Amino acid sequence: MKENYFVYIMTNNMRGTLYIGITSNLVKRVYEHKTKVCEGFTNKYSLNKLVYYEIFKDPENAIEREKVLKKWNRTWKIKLIENHNKYWNDLYEEIVV
Repeated sequence: MKENYFVYIMTNNMRGTLYIGITSNLVKRVYEHKTKVCEGFTNKYSLNKLVYYEIFKDPENAIEREKVLKKWNRTWKIKLIENHNKYWNDLYEEIVV
């Protein structure tokens, strides 16, 4: 079975600090953010809500998308999130199924 790759956005609250990352195991990675297993930016700012993600079949496209999103201004990122997740709900429960 071929692996999927994910570009995701974490936050601490609605329109709060944003973090964009990439992973091949979204459930595990978001859990790590939520439980503050890893030191760094997400831990420092308590970014524990998954508010957006995209799925890719190959790592190259996921990496390219992550780079593009990181270059976007904050307004564009907020609009992207709100187009898919208007109320900034934590999407973690949806992916744990």
